[in-house]
Amino acid sequence: MKYSVIVPVYNRPDEVDELLESLSNQTFKDFEVIIVEDGSVKTCKDVCDKYADILVLHYYAKENSGPGQSRNYGAERAQGDWLIILDSDVVLPEGYLAAIDDSLQLCDAFGGPDAAHPSFTPVQKAISYSMTSFFTTGGIRGGKAKLDKFYPRSFNMGIRRDVYQQLGGFSKMRFGEDIDFSYRIVEAGYKPQLIPEAWVWHKRRTDFRKFFRQVYNSGIARINLEKRHPGTLKLVHLLPTVFTVGVIALILISAVGRALMHYVDRDQFYWMCFAPWIPIILYSLIICIDSTIKNKSLKVGLLSIPAAFVQLMGYGLGFIESWWKRCVLRQDEFTAFEQTFYK
Repeated sequence: MKYSVIVPVYNRPDEVDELLESLSNQTFKDFEVIIVEDGSVKTCKDVCDKYADILVLHYYAKENSGPGQSRNYGAERAQGDWLIILDSDVVLPEGYLAAIDDSLQLCDAFGGPDAAHPSFTPVQKAISYSMTSFFTTGGIRGGKAKLDKFYPRSFNMGIRRDVYQQLGGFSKMRFGEDIDFSYRIVEAGYKPQLIPEAWVWHKRRTDFRKFFRQVYNSGIARINLEKRHPGTLKLVHLLPTVFTVGVIALILISAVGRALMHYVDRDQFYWMCFAPWIPIILYSLIICIDSTIKNKSLKVGLLSIPAAFVQLMGYGLGFIESWWKRCVLRQDEFTAFEQTFYK
């Protein structure tokens, strides 16, 4: 067996159905699928049974321990020479595994990009745009035009099984565990390879509230990752926080200007009330125009404006909270975020 596809699942049977269907349509067939049910209430056992005669499929159910430990659980039972880690909310084009098999060179780990499927809702497309655009933090995530080194993410990554075992798999982090693992791959002397052709359709979150929680946790994880891997915090990782502080400052300046206009000379503070909105409006226009062109939809373009602000400011606020707790209050990782990640 050449590849073992490992998918941790938590209450997402419909997503697993779509993923397994896409796996059954792969042109490359030398692989097995390992589904690890991570303490779900809504299980995907019936879904997996539907594909039992189509795929080499193994289904395991266990108590909830988080995605990283669930991947380790699956890896312990895998037979493939390579382990492919996927999130349950991805769908694969039929040439995904073939692209991997054709592109693997002298590497020990690999990863690929993500994209929005035509069937995604406008909100999902807007969220996908905000996570992949150069005008947000898409360049940080890795790709041809990336702003930082490429580090595979758990929605689409692979690694040789012997390397996985040598590194001990994923840590007990509940968020940021994939970046932690990628850092450890590089620190151990291995080199991840980007395979642009091995892309996936990635649903991500279906509404802005869930999306905010996701990116907020990513901001928290960034400080935790720096504590675990000193020197990995780069200038580009600070951009969402700078953006967040800047937007808040501009809004406060405008609010102060509006208040002063009621008590002092109106014309004197007119600029203070309206000028701070100019950079915010210009940035929104850039996002809207770029997303509209790329998605060929004005609706998606308009929705990309709140998606971009949620993505950047959610991350920035999480980063600030984590910095305050870990760097100022000197709390350790487990104490600072026990309820968020380690409950």
